[in-house]
Amino acid sequence: EISQVNAAAGSGKPIKVSPEAFAVIARAVEVSRASRGVFDITVGAYAGLWKFDEDMDGTLPDPADVVARRRLVNWKDIVLDKKQKTVRLKRAGMRITLGGIAKGYAVDRAAALLDGAGFADFIVQAGGDMYVSGSKAASPWVVGIRDPRGPRDQSFAVAPIRDHAFSTSGDYERGFVKDGVRYHHILDPRTGGPARASRSVTIMAKDAFTADAWSKVLFILGAKDAMALVEKLPDFDAVFVDADNRAVSYTHLTLP
Repeated sequence: EISQVNAAAGSGKPIKVSPEAFAVIARAVEVSRASRGVFDITVGAYAGLWKFDEDMDGTLPDPADVVARRRLVNWKDIVLDKKQKTVRLKRAGMRITLGGIAKGYAVDRAAALLDGAGFADFIVQAGGDMYVSGSKAASPWVVGIRDPRGPRDQSFAVAPIRDHAFSTSGDYERGFVKDGVRYHHILDPRTGGPARASRSVTIMAKDAFTADAWSKVLFILGAKDAMALVEKLPDFDAVFVDADNRAVSYTHLTLP
């Protein structure tokens, strides 16, 4: 369905999608509006410029190509029809990607299925996104935050969790270092390049859908600029590791 929407970009033809796909896209647009475009699923326009997956070879895109693609990134050019469940992209060459929000949605759906089947104590995880329900026998589940520049199995902060989502966005899983500079997959929609204000952001929220999307927003903004947003969001805690590897907490999580 997403491929069909992207293929029809600029044609003026609305594409009918399933209620599920429409719900995810509509929620993404809500986050874009609330974050003033810091979260933007039209970053799909940058696809192919940066190589962070199986095509990773350490090459950088031509800056002129990044500038050209940046003109196609604007969440306001996504046209939704709630009644008809259609999606339209106004301009040719635009592309949407749900990579920044769909995993959180999937985690929430999986958790709902387990809850509906009568399970009270479980963890559902997809990459950096998880939902923690109930407890581990008589003790609470305990989750940790990894040091972005430390060993994979080393946590610098831990927290007991119950009935909450826990999501981490970081610069260390998909990326490479070239000439002493780290390039990674979390792109700032406004520049077309990797965000530089953070090394990781971990969020605890009531649902994974919220945590997944907003972890990207806060990562891009950085601890200082994101503080006002964190204070406005209900049932929402965050731990930042900034560009200098310093931990900043807006939360009750235990920090060293």
